[in-house]
Amino acid sequence: MRRLGLAVLVPLFALAGALAAVVVAGPGGASPLATTVTVTTPTTSTEPVPPPPPPGPRVIADGVTVGSIAVGGLTGPAALAAVRQAFFKPLVVRVERRLFRPKPGRLGATAPVRTAVRRALSAAPGARIPLAARVDVAAVRRYVARLARRFDRAPVDAHYVLRNSRAIVVGDRPGRRLERVAAVRAIVASLRAQRRPAVRVRVQTVRPRVTRRTVGAAIVIRRSSNHLAFFVGGGLLRTFGVATGQSRYPTPLGSFSLVVKWRNPWWYPPNSDWARGASPIPPGPGNPLGTRWMGLSVSGVGIHGTPDGASIGYSVSHGCIRMRIPDAEWLFARVPLGTPVFIIPG
Repeated sequence: MRRLGLAVLVPLFALAGALAAVVVAGPGGASPLATTVTVTTPTTSTEPVPPPPPPGPRVIADGVTVGSIAVGGLTGPAALAAVRQAFFKPLVVRVERRLFRPKPGRLGATAPVRTAVRRALSAAPGARIPLAARVDVAAVRRYVARLARRFDRAPVDAHYVLRNSRAIVVGDRPGRRLERVAAVRAIVASLRAQRRPAVRVRVQTVRPRVTRRTVGAAIVIRRSSNHLAFFVGGGLLRTFGVATGQSRYPTPLGSFSLVVKWRNPWWYPPNSDWARGASPIPPGPGNPLGTRWMGLSVSGVGIHGTPDGASIGYSVSHGCIRMRIPDAEWLFARVPLGTPVFIIPG
């Protein structure tokens, strides 16, 4: 008779839920057969699962430029600030040894910075995004004109002045003029290209039209002593005896110039009581003006020849300056229009 013995050991770890063992004895109480069964139960955690981290800020690809400004690796706001700072950086304008720093906005320069940076954010590495700057050329011209007023200086022609009864040459000083057209072009090009090297503006030397060597002649008439002095280049060349106006019709004092020259002139009676009823006299031996007339920049007064040589050295004319006919012809050939004439009391 066989005996069946069954020994069952079931250690239970309810809370741990990790292991259960069952031992079964063989028949007849002989060598027992032990069988071990392992059961695994799932575990749960009470800790919450953290959410995934938010994406980092969007940056511009490497090597991207906006205009001439590198923005690779920058965020949108950083690139916007960098491009604005570079574009609106003041220019450096150099005139001779002086520096001026106008702001681009003052020169009418604008640029679509925000649009360009937006394009840069989606551009491929190494892309070049143009920054289409707009420049108000009229505003640049106005700025250059204001700048020119600081530096422009008109040349001074050599000219005569009267000192101690002599005609002395003074002046002959060069002027200068800012090269406006070139300055406008250089500034506009710098603004459009977003480059900021110094813009050099040149100042051109302006030579005087009349120098000491080309100043020409001058005449000094001494009314009381009835002498005419002829100067060339500041040096006295010749003196002449003349006749000047009588006390009732005095030769005017002051600084004048030659405004008209006539050969073999007609004499026309002036609007004066002493010439009332007189008729014009054609050129010829009886003409009171001789053969030459050099009119001054004062009405009705001039230097002329006279057939009445005996009047030379006296104050007998009606305001004009009389010369002997050969002397008047000699002077006429050597004085251009515009020659200064000084009439002084002595």
